[in-house]
Amino acid sequence: MFTIAIHGGAGLSTPEDLGPQRETQARLDLERSLQAAGVILANGGTALDAVVAAVKVMEDSEMFNAGRGSVLASDGNCYMDASIMDGATENAGALCGSSVVQNPIEAAAKVMTDTPYVMLVGDRLTQFAQEQGLSCQEPEWFKTTYRKEQLVDAQKNNTIMLDHEKAEAGRKKDNCKGTVGAVALDQHGNLAAATSTGGLCNKDPGRVGDSALIGAGTYAKNSTCAVSATGHGELFIRANVAGRMSAMIEFGHKTLEDAAHTLIFNELPEDIGGLISVDREGNVSLPFNTGGMFRGWMSEDNIPHVKVWKGE
Repeated sequence: MFTIAIHGGAGLSTPEDLGPQRETQARLDLERSLQAAGVILANGGTALDAVVAAVKVMEDSEMFNAGRGSVLASDGNCYMDASIMDGATENAGALCGSSVVQNPIEAAAKVMTDTPYVMLVGDRLTQFAQEQGLSCQEPEWFKTTYRKEQLVDAQKNNTIMLDHEKAEAGRKKDNCKGTVGAVALDQHGNLAAATSTGGLCNKDPGRVGDSALIGAGTYAKNSTCAVSATGHGELFIRANVAGRMSAMIEFGHKTLEDAAHTLIFNELPEDIGGLISVDREGNVSLPFNTGGMFRGWMSEDNIPHVKVWKGE
């Protein structure tokens, strides 16, 4: 038995805000992400390798706010965060503020396996990624035309906005919910979780959100669950969402579904975000309290399920 679940960010309001072309391409890329992870899991690979593979596909797509598609900060640059956790060992790795690593989730995994630390930042992170042979790009490589136009729009309206809405919508709601993530259960019974993001459009360059923080945006423990969150990062940090979900299962004896729904619908404000989760039995829960969330899942039947809007 194996299971993979992914998200490409919550916070969608209407199909008009997203646009049909971006929605179509996003759905295709979500399916590719599931298939990349599914091949690994079907062949007996690890949950860790599967979540890295799934997230890399989304980081390499321009449709999502991570890697190549990352939003731009107020100074016009990308500052990417990522984290990963191994449910078997409860080891973890993370990074924040990267402007050159092509696939931040790969660097986070290397921090976990090849250093005694949980997080690296700044120049040392870049040096470490290069030492590990990871692909790095010039900062300009990450700045897509779409994101440049989005930053101009955000600055014109004096707002910090989520990655897939118009500036007026962002200004009214003050929302910022874009990120990507994956959770997996492998055939060996091990869980893993991974999250990657470019943060907020027009954010302060020094801002770090929940995607880099173990226990806030990412958590995995074999005896409970694997979680990757997407939403208003500051609120997810304050609520310690990913770690608390595991604790609710371990100490509160809640099911995966009950714990996930309690956090998203009862404890967090409306229109804040969502999460994806899987437990050791292969159960999946993907709740969100926004208009939509890029999401998908697949199990041993190898049939990818991809959805975007509420009610699908």
